[in-house]
Amino acid sequence: MAQTLGQQLDAVQTAITAVESSQSYKFDGRELTRADLSTLYKREDALISKIEIHGRNYSPGQNTTPMKTRAHVQFS
Repeated sequence: MAQTLGQQLDAVQTAITAVESSQSYKFDGRELTRADLSTLYKREDALISKIEIHGRNYSPGQNTTPMKTRAHVQFS
């Protein structure tokens, strides 16, 4: 099953936290480097924009119509 936008955002934010605490580390004599932080920030921004339109529970490719999550109110 495809991940919802909210699940994807949670995963990206977890990765951002990991990268911010340590960009690279050594394991069994090998040096590993985590993802590029600027790429993660761009992905986070894109997901937040999509969530504002469709909602956290939207699954790309699964749902056919976006959820209406905003109310437009006008005061006179």
